[in-house]
Amino acid sequence: MTGLLACGMMTVQAQDSVHVNLDKAIEIALSEAPTMRIADRDVQIKQEYKKEQIVSLFPDISLAGNYNRTLLKQTMSMDMGGQTMNIKVGRDNSYSIGANLSLPIISPALWSSLKLSSMDIDLAMEAARSSKIDLINQVKQAYYTYLLAKQSYAVLLESYANLEASNQLVTNSYNQGLVSEFEKLRSDVALQNQRPTLTTAATGVRLAAMRLKVVLGMDISEPVIFDGQLSDYEQSVLSAGLPSTEEMTLAYNSALRQLDLGINELEQSKQIVRGSAMPMLALAGAFQYSGMGDDGQKFTNYPYSYVALSLQVPIISWVSTSHKLKQSDLNIQNMRDQRLDVERNLRLGVQSYLDNMQQALDELEADQQTLAQAQKAYEIAQKQYEVGMNTWLDLMAAELALTNTQLSVCQSIFNYLTAKANLDATLGAE
Repeated sequence: MTGLLACGMMTVQAQDSVHVNLDKAIEIALSEAPTMRIADRDVQIKQEYKKEQIVSLFPDISLAGNYNRTLLKQTMSMDMGGQTMNIKVGRDNSYSIGANLSLPIISPALWSSLKLSSMDIDLAMEAARSSKIDLINQVKQAYYTYLLAKQSYAVLLESYANLEASNQLVTNSYNQGLVSEFEKLRSDVALQNQRPTLTTAATGVRLAAMRLKVVLGMDISEPVIFDGQLSDYEQSVLSAGLPSTEEMTLAYNSALRQLDLGINELEQSKQIVRGSAMPMLALAGAFQYSGMGDDGQKFTNYPYSYVALSLQVPIISWVSTSHKLKQSDLNIQNMRDQRLDVERNLRLGVQSYLDNMQQALDELEADQQTLAQAQKAYEIAQKQYEVGMNTWLDLMAAELALTNTQLSVCQSIFNYLTAKANLDATLGAE
């Protein structure tokens, strides 16, 4: 028996009508998973915020209106030739209406904020890319786990069929008086003990399918058949081997790229701090139309307008600015050290994944050689038992060795594929 047969698809009747392979599963996840929609909205939020700041560069025009009703006029006293005269000042009604204009001409802090907003968009897009890479890795891990559960169940079904055949041999021999009742009872017990294992394996397949649907953003009750089997990857795993060292670059690792963008943002934040302590020049203007008058009298109207330049030169603020700049420098140094630590751990992870892939390859090659021998040993033990040349324990030992080797083949392929998926995610492959 070959590794292909060892990892054969389980024969389970299914009423599902929708077939999904790994590529289709990744496509579904990227379109249906909530994490991707959230990441896309985060990018849109940053883009809208940048547009909001760009508007600050344009003239700001506002309309203002005001109406006053005087309840008690102010009284002024004047000395007129030795006599005091009291005069009430103001009108019963007054109003004003006009337009105000403001336009920043020189505003270093605002310009730096616009650059920071652009960096925020880049960071949000990189975070969205990171979410995509993580989701693809999760889909692969869940899909491979489902294939392992499904094909492990297939191996256990085959093992159960072998136990049934062996049990039938024991029963026939017992009926002919060739074996003792003890040996028959032992065979019956071994067959019965295998049934709970099958039940547990079948439950594992269902749970693995449900977990995969959750990762894909699907309802767990939706009828789906997940195609493929681990044996489909057996030859590709053996021919692929390990990636070349030239491919082991962390230049596209999303975590490092986000840290680099974060460092750039901190550098730009320093420019905002400096800009807030620099002179600012703004243009201002207004046109107002006002009027006043007493009840029953005609209003007297007065137009008013002006244009002005406003210059602000901070002086004392440089004292606090220097401390803010020192804080920014310290934050930048912390993030650089954080990046260094993350990079070291990522390189350790890459080496760990490579070691796991190499170990899986070695185990798969060894299992392939052992599997044919285990199958042949089982067939010989079965024939010898039929003619009374060995014991039932010898037959069971051969069957157990065959089952373990079949499961080991599937596990080796699974270990390689999951390690390769983690490696791709670490290297930033999409």
